[in-house]
Amino acid sequence: MDKNLKAVIAKKVERTMNNLVKNNMMAFYVESKDEVVNKVAELINEGETVAVGGSVTLEETGVLEHLRSGRYNFLDRYEEGLTRNQVEEIFRKSFFADTYLTSTNAITEDGELYNVDGNGNRVAAMIYGPKSVIVVAGINKIVKNTDEAIERVRRIAAPANTIRLNKNTPCAKTGYCVDCRTEDRICCSYTVFRQQRQKDRIKVILVGESLGY
Repeated sequence: MDKNLKAVIAKKVERTMNNLVKNNMMAFYVESKDEVVNKVAELINEGETVAVGGSVTLEETGVLEHLRSGRYNFLDRYEEGLTRNQVEEIFRKSFFADTYLTSTNAITEDGELYNVDGNGNRVAAMIYGPKSVIVVAGINKIVKNTDEAIERVRRIAAPANTIRLNKNTPCAKTGYCVDCRTEDRICCSYTVFRQQRQKDRIKVILVGESLGY
């Protein structure tokens, strides 16, 4: 990457991290996805009960594989052979996890996390329940403000996720949101995380790469 462009991105990352801290969230930065597992391991004690929200980023960074290493009591929503009822039970048990890991749809330079959910289990656990929440996100998810965050979900995150999940929605065909009313709609619950009451419960790991949607 050109050094001048890299300097501009570094300033944006620094600004975002400073504002996350002002909003009572911890902020960390790693250069590459290969460093994520080590940082995550620093933030979780062996033997803890851990759970995850649906996330391409956690898969890309090797976090899911790490959680399956046997060091933790992992409530694995992706375990082969689970029925839908069993998956839903894991969603409910996740509220009592020591640590909940997920990504986010967007992070504003003002230090806000913006997320849109279908089932709502991910944002619900981020809001309340688990003692600690670890958010892993590539720098591609940093946006200027909530308006840009909303647009990012409509034009990137939602269409990509509907294709990944094999949903029959207009955005899966057009590549952009049309605010559909279909049964397969995945945009149902909208949340903005600003200043947190419980300081340092949410920990954000920014990665100097493009990850997830």
